[in-house]
Amino acid sequence: MLRQGVRHVLLELPAAGVAAVSAAAAGKDVMLFNTAAPEDALRAAQCAPWLLHTLPSRAMQMDAIAQLLVARKWNRPLVLFGPTPGDGLLHAAWQRSAHRFGLRPQAEHPFKLSNDPRERDLGNVRLLTSDRDYDAVVVLDAQGEFARDVPYRTVLPRPVLGSNGITAQAWDPLWERDGAPQLTRRFLRKAGRAMGSYDWAMWIAARAAAEVASAYDKAGVPQQLQALRQGAVTVDGYKGQRLSFRAWDGQLRQPMLLAYGNGVADVAPLEGFLHPRSTLDTLGYDLPETGCKAR
Repeated sequence: MLRQGVRHVLLELPAAGVAAVSAAAAGKDVMLFNTAAPEDALRAAQCAPWLLHTLPSRAMQMDAIAQLLVARKWNRPLVLFGPTPGDGLLHAAWQRSAHRFGLRPQAEHPFKLSNDPRERDLGNVRLLTSDRDYDAVVVLDAQGEFARDVPYRTVLPRPVLGSNGITAQAWDPLWERDGAPQLTRRFLRKAGRAMGSYDWAMWIAARAAAEVASAYDKAGVPQQLQALRQGAVTVDGYKGQRLSFRAWDGQLRQPMLLAYGNGVADVAPLEGFLHPRSTLDTLGYDLPETGCKAR
């Protein structure tokens, strides 16, 4: 693609693929957009000046969930986490967010889906939620198979958040403010299905590439990257405000939709969570916290 003159590339790849392409792009005149990998490492140790991210990071997702728990005064959640590497990344992101916003989980229980009779209790939602009181249940399940059965199966009648119940999304087709229905309908007509978070992340990346290429048509890719990272070019994501990329890790600042099956419960950042520059920077790694050295 570079030999053909392509300078703006959208990546729909898992984290390892994004990291490999980014490493191969070193020293080349190209701008990469990660639209599908939420891993925080891509915004930290594996970051690069030419790599931008439009899908929210795991840290942004967990910060949005934590803000909702605090805002609703559900300060004593019960946490269920799985055994896979993806579950481990979610759990690490959750622990950071819980510490950041002062949440104190009542307990954290591992779950496991297994055909081994000796491990059957580890997959039993009622047993895992029966030993104490709690305000809410946070389930961390990257594959979603266990999380699917958690709502309405807990011993206490409590809200479920995280990987099921209320989830933190870049987009939800039931978001009905800020002109969102117009975008949702256009996507439905073209794709024949509802627009989800990955679709939105791909669309907003294409929009950002088009806008910076149009505004800086005489400039090279390094100047266009600088314009995006410094906020000289912003994009409308149908979320109520113009969106910009963070200079320190290339992540797109954006509100997170706290969605459930039939609607959107709230939008993070929630009221009361303040920041000296932008309340959107209360979601994800802020400048003093960043692990990205390639700036």
